Amino acid sequence: PEIDGFVGTTQFENILEILQSLMSGAERGLVQIGDIDKTLREDVPRILMTPSHFGYLKISEGCDNRCTYCIIPKLRGRYRSREMNVIVEEAKILAKQGVKELILIAQDTTRYGIDLYDDYELYKLLEALNDVEGIEWIRLQYCYPDVIDDRLIKAIATLPKVVKYIDMPIQHASDAVLKRMNRRTSQAQIREVVEKLRAACPDIAIRTTIIVGFPGETEEEYNELVEFVKEMQFEKLGVFAYSLEEDTAAAQMDGHLEEDVKESRKNQLLGIQQGISESICYAKVGSTVKVLIEEVVPDEPIYIGRSEHDAPEIDGVVYVHTDKELTIGSIYEVTVTDALEYDLIGAY
Repeated sequence: PEIDGFVGTTQFENILEILQSLMSGAERGLVQIGDIDKTLREDVPRILMTPSHFGYLKISEGCDNRCTYCIIPKLRGRYRSREMNVIVEEAKILAKQGVKELILIAQDTTRYGIDLYDDYELYKLLEALNDVEGIEWIRLQYCYPDVIDDRLIKAIATLPKVVKYIDMPIQHASDAVLKRMNRRTSQAQIREVVEKLRAACPDIAIRTTIIVGFPGETEEEYNELVEFVKEMQFEKLGVFAYSLEEDTAAAQMDGHLEEDVKESRKNQLLGIQQGISESICYAKVGSTVKVLIEEVVPDEPIYIGRSEHDAPEIDGVVYVHTDKELTIGSIYEVTVTDALEYDLIGAY
């Protein structure tokens, strides 16, 4: 009863008149959902909500994947790519505002272009963005493994501004669980993609996410996942306990697990990944990494930044010890001197 109104995901361009209506005395409970498949206007000025040195660049809206645990297609509508020239123009505007790192996002970045150009053209978009003056890093997030093809892998490997990092959610390793999730990949296909990425980019950091405790997940299926994680040695891994989402196919499935079982499996997998991450971090001691400086520790000769293998807020950081004055938002070559489970310690 305390909610003033419900506004749909494509109605933000009408938010001002909606607020004015509410403030003028309209009854609470206003509902303006609109058409969730609506093509969004491109003439709405972009306001940067992140620190000035990096910015998120949304390349599409909506999702057609229909994973059984996910409500997003019902909230965001069908998949709609933005025109490539419009995205590039926005990147140029962001660069003029001082943005050094572009982070490409969507519900599914890898399907970019399939609705506009009848082909997966994320690789072409990367080529165009690589030419934008002022941009130094381009980062890919939310890449589905089933359409990561050789053209995209080549773009990641060869384009100098595309960082050697990919966020590729796999969600599980058991074919039976993947089928119940309505994922379009098998364990064999995931292995093939990982092998191709690492062959083309030996220094790539692969981030992935996994859901444990999906309805019907047996001990055997979970153990298969554990062994897969141990073998793959992902550089970054997020683990989530399955959470029931109303109005999804998974919510209607049999075999929902107890919360303590799901949490136990999550914690065990996170513990395994902590050891993997620690080994990967310590292997970097003595090497030199490029670090984007983001903040300074008060009253200490220490700066905090990120390497190209670290996305903001979800990955680790690099603590940079120096007696020099560094510029926030600039990139420096830092020598790694020590490591923690998820973070690096360096000197400049």
